[in-house]
Amino acid sequence: MGEYVNAGGLCTYYEVYGEGEPLVLLHGGLATTESWAMQAPTLAQRYRVYVPERRGHGRTPDVAGPITYEMMAADTAAFLEGAGTGAAHLVGWSDGAVVGMLVALRRPELVRKLVVIGQYFNVDGEVPEGRALSDSWGSNPPEWLHEEYDRISPDGPEHFPVVLQKLIRMWHEEPDITFSELAGVRAPTLVMQGDDDIVEVEHSAALAATLPDAQLAVVPGTSHIAVMEKPDLVNRLILDFLSDQQPEKILPLRG
Repeated sequence: MGEYVNAGGLCTYYEVYGEGEPLVLLHGGLATTESWAMQAPTLAQRYRVYVPERRGHGRTPDVAGPITYEMMAADTAAFLEGAGTGAAHLVGWSDGAVVGMLVALRRPELVRKLVVIGQYFNVDGEVPEGRALSDSWGSNPPEWLHEEYDRISPDGPEHFPVVLQKLIRMWHEEPDITFSELAGVRAPTLVMQGDDDIVEVEHSAALAATLPDAQLAVVPGTSHIAVMEKPDLVNRLILDFLSDQQPEKILPLRG
């Protein structure tokens, strides 16, 4: 059952499942709570899972002006405070990964552990095919991309082109976070991607090497939609990483 909370002035829709430590699932661009359908029930067996929808997405209204990752990170921090989660584990996929990373940078006291899935953090990490895909959506978006928006958005179907162009602009110009800045993230972080994702594997490996406390997972045989293509494996990786009981490395080479 969904509900709304005032998050810094934004009427934010979210759903809650399970009991335990708070865990927040951050969806991708143009996605909704439904995109986490294969994760929320499993994770809710151990955690209290919050699934919010960001500005201009799903049942949360758009706000006048541009959409940026920094704005959505501020909205997410306000959501954590408004929902009273306290410090939470953040699991972000695609755009949600950038949002989670920025919350970890700007409001570290709100983040216990961080999982980022299928996302680059500066343009050097984007595969050329990913940019071509977003460009094609800007000129000729596939019907499935806006069917859910048309059905549930409080702004109405006619607003979809407005939100789409805001996101296309954002994807062209952002994210642009340097590795030197990312080195300031203190939350233990799992960097995950598909082996045929929108992000270069080398970028994710460099990110994991840059972060002070990070692990790297490349999910074989998957694309940008790894959370749906191999949900059992993705869920197992998330749960293993979030566990307090981390196995000791038998033959560590880099710490």
